Amino acid sequence: MAGPTVVIVAMGEMGAGLAARLTARGARVRTSLAGRSAASAARAKAAGVEAMDSDRDLLDGADFVLSVVPPGEARALAKRLAPALQAVARKPAYVDCNAVSPKTAREVAEIVAPTGAPFADGGIVGGPPKGDDAGPRIYVSGPAAEAVTALRANGLDVRVVPGELSAASALKLSYASLTKGLVALGVDMILSARRAGVDDALMKELAASQPQVLAWLARQVPRMYPKAYRWVAEMQEIAQYYEDMPDDGGIHESAARMYEQLAEAAQHRGERGNPIGALDAFLAKRNPG
Repeated sequence: MAGPTVVIVAMGEMGAGLAARLTARGARVRTSLAGRSAASAARAKAAGVEAMDSDRDLLDGADFVLSVVPPGEARALAKRLAPALQAVARKPAYVDCNAVSPKTAREVAEIVAPTGAPFADGGIVGGPPKGDDAGPRIYVSGPAAEAVTALRANGLDVRVVPGELSAASALKLSYASLTKGLVALGVDMILSARRAGVDDALMKELAASQPQVLAWLARQVPRMYPKAYRWVAEMQEIAQYYEDMPDDGGIHESAARMYEQLAEAAQHRGERGNPIGALDAFLAKRNPG
């Protein structure tokens, strides 16, 4: 029996990783490379993904559409694909897998609804699949959530979140507010200690009293540098998510601004006064030599 046909847009690290897992487990995967980089094209080819020339061809006969784009592009992709979703006879389930607020998830669902395509909100927790690992957890909610669990047979860890249509996004952003928020707090801690000249003392104290936190920061802070530009919009979505909560003091908007500055710094590593150099220097103290 032939496996499902899955559309994944776009071929970033996560999209390509999911595609590679699906093709390895019997699914056919398509993508669109319109406006995408040579690196995206190379990732698509390596993952065994078929690039389609038109959105109609992309969606015709597909079973699922996984939107895996930066948070700021979620609405735009849904609007772009809506005419093709409207046109195809057999409607694929549209799964918005992006790190967006529940409000944004509902807006994407409203864009998709007139096309007749079933919709599922999604949230991805964890890194791209590698080798034979379990891969990330893909939480889904909404009308098409149960249908998406069919992709478990093709190697994806899909988990249904009960509740409102946007429950998966609420879970994702609740979790991300901790993980990405802790990275932001760690960066702030390190840079403030460096400015005050107490970084050696801070390193010794962390090693003595918070070794697990220090080890986590040593892994996560360097991994953040190439992702900082994407985390800006994600922190803004998290800030929107918390708008209806008790006042958080704007900490998530502040974190968004911090990641924006770090994304710029990542383009100019090695320059005098670059904060990434200061972060690297501090973390190097954990394993001198």
